[in-house]
Amino acid sequence: MARSSSGIFVTGLTAAALAVVGYLAYEASAAPHRVHRSSAAASATPGDAKGSGKDGKGKGSGTHKDAPPAVPSGSGTGKRVVYSVGQKRVWLVNADGKDARSFEVTPSTVNPQPGTYSVISRDLNGPGSDGVRLEHIVRFFIDAKGVVFGFSAAVDGSPPQPDPTKKTGGIRQKPADGLALWEFAPTGSKVVVVP
Repeated sequence: MARSSSGIFVTGLTAAALAVVGYLAYEASAAPHRVHRSSAAASATPGDAKGSGKDGKGKGSGTHKDAPPAVPSGSGTGKRVVYSVGQKRVWLVNADGKDARSFEVTPSTVNPQPGTYSVISRDLNGPGSDGVRLEHIVRFFIDAKGVVFGFSAAVDGSPPQPDPTKKTGGIRQKPADGLALWEFAPTGSKVVVVP
């Protein structure tokens, strides 16, 4: 009798073990399909549908929300630096209008009027009106009141701390963006300011 009850016990354990193995095998075979569906849903965003991807040139990072805004319409044609006062953003647009690098900037206390300008002078480094050491200074306009408008980057990467009582026209960017603009816009380059 002991023999037959131990046989039933072993049979029961074997059946339970097979049931667990079968369940785990089912879960394992179903898991890739669940992950696949989830990735497909995640990649079906408007940004991916257009094939945008991060390439280090200021394009989007593969999702719609990370893609920079398009170059503003009415900003002209050809190679140019486009600065949008309202968006606080710069675009470095190639002659063919493709692969524009775009980045955010921080303006000072005075904004330039919309219009087309040219780079009038450049300095590799110098002091900022807030006392911070700057690099890659690219100036494009001096207004009738003597306010100088230009792009620059703080050597230490700090944001500007402009004195609200002073009228200054510096447009601060991150060091990597400052270097890109410096290399892109020699003296005489077109700068287009839009609202």
